Amino acid sequence: MKKILLIASCFLLVAFASQAQRYAVIDSKYILEKVPEYKEAQTKLDQFSQLWQQEIDQKQTALDKMFKDYDAEQVMLPDNLKKKREDELYNKEKELRDLQRKRFGFEGDLFKKRQELIKPIQDRVYNAVQKLAVEKQYDFILDKSEGITVIFADPKLDKSDDILRNLGVK
Repeated sequence: MKKILLIASCFLLVAFASQAQRYAVIDSKYILEKVPEYKEAQTKLDQFSQLWQQEIDQKQTALDKMFKDYDAEQVMLPDNLKKKREDELYNKEKELRDLQRKRFGFEGDLFKKRQELIKPIQDRVYNAVQKLAVEKQYDFILDKSEGITVIFADPKLDKSDDILRNLGVK
């Protein structure tokens, strides 16, 4: 009877162990910061952003001056010139908003540049993660970087350095 219970408990233990899920934790932000191409791409992106912001700031300064000039001259202008200047101010303001949207809006120039420069690097990291998952037979891999996906992660489960090795980065 004891042997049967011992054998049954061994089978249950083996069955339970085979059903256990294997998982790993990575930090994609940490990985990306260690990839030199990502730093270069981020620097280029920042440069484009600053250039476009300067362009917008210059147009905003010119628009502010136009408003100030209009406010000073408004009293002396005839109605038809007032209307013309107001239309001009409205059009310049609309042009500035359109430029801001074009540069920094959803699917604007900054978004497109980010896709062009950073997405290929993110794809390489994703492919390295998939390769690791297949090689090590992980059931799932959690990313602990952005957001609260994982509240606690045992450091020995962090496979970020393995991903960096797969990418050839030290």
